[in-house]
Amino acid sequence: MEKDLRALEHSGDVLFLMLGAVMVFAMHGGFAFLEVGTVRKKNQVNALVKIIVDFSISTVVYFTIGYAIAYGVYFYTPAKTLLADNQGYELVHFFFLLTFAAAVPAIISGGIAERAKFWVQALAAAIFVAFVYSFFEGMVWGQISFLGQADSWLANLSGGVPFHDFAGSVVVHSMGGWLALVGVWILGPRIGRWDSKGRSRPIPVSNIPFLALGSWMLCIGWFGFNVMSAATIGGISGLVAINSLFAMVGGILMALVVSKNDPGFIHNGALAGLVAICAGSDQVHPIGAFVIGGVAGFILVKGFTWEQEKLKLDDVLGVWPLHGLCGTWGGIACGIFGQASLGGLGEVSFTAQVIGSLLAVVVALTLGFVVYKTLDILFGLRLSKEEEQQGSDLSIHNLQAYPEEVTTKYN
Repeated sequence: MEKDLRALEHSGDVLFLMLGAVMVFAMHGGFAFLEVGTVRKKNQVNALVKIIVDFSISTVVYFTIGYAIAYGVYFYTPAKTLLADNQGYELVHFFFLLTFAAAVPAIISGGIAERAKFWVQALAAAIFVAFVYSFFEGMVWGQISFLGQADSWLANLSGGVPFHDFAGSVVVHSMGGWLALVGVWILGPRIGRWDSKGRSRPIPVSNIPFLALGSWMLCIGWFGFNVMSAATIGGISGLVAINSLFAMVGGILMALVVSKNDPGFIHNGALAGLVAICAGSDQVHPIGAFVIGGVAGFILVKGFTWEQEKLKLDDVLGVWPLHGLCGTWGGIACGIFGQASLGGLGEVSFTAQVIGSLLAVVVALTLGFVVYKTLDILFGLRLSKEEEQQGSDLSIHNLQAYPEEVTTKYN
């Protein structure tokens, strides 16, 4: 009887995490359509192909290298051993965390869209997932005792409380956003984004309905991203679900007001709120989550404007403010609104949250620069001028998003 109950518990946890993995996997379709709706028609096929290929590459390198670096678990054993006595829980745990790891190249893809070489960026994605992301993931969630473990130096520094990132504001989103910033800077702007005198020439988005579809897909999947980060049915928390909801709404409403009804910012405002709440979704009060999301929506709108107009960085989807800045804010905000005096559970340290969040920036910028600069020297990151003007759909994939429009001209 006891054995049967234990098997039932293991089966439930496997199913729970499998459903979470599928929900987050579906988010990658959201990443794809968000990019499709933002880039020009001549780069839409490339956007779709990049996301699914990067996911496939991420699967291979995370299975063979990354997961072992982060958690010390290898899968080079017979299938019977992989099942063990827990219904293969470690396998679906890998699948679930793979969907997080693969989000990093998906985030980067939006920032460097329309001018990056396909295979060079695919190689960069493989390096980031196999080594850079997995290394930082291991320091927060895994076997590398440094930031998120109870016996880490940071826990000792902050009164026994380690860095806390429940669902990846910092581990996933901040890392992806800051890595993307390096790529955007090294690649330079798209042809025609600014004129010879440095005056802005905005490139309009191609399809608001596709952009909105991408946002909706991401929003829905995000509840798997956050809630299923509990990893077991026994650890599930309704607080995480409601905090995710309120942060999303806060991001939408703030973006609505600050952007003066801009649909692109409104749909991305939802994502900004969700990015920011990941870290503290299990710690803060719903009102605190609403404020965290609202501040993230403000950061998104103002950060994107500052990035484009002052820094003159051609970050196509605004992934640095959306994921980088909002992810960093989410890590720090966990240390603020997670305090008992502000309605939180009081299980976090402000000091640890600030240090952990800022260290992620240092790791991403340093290693991102090393990887991208090396690849740029060896292979070149950017398409030729002729290829970029033609569009990556034809120059890389030999197919346009709407081939019927081309054939109709001659019929």
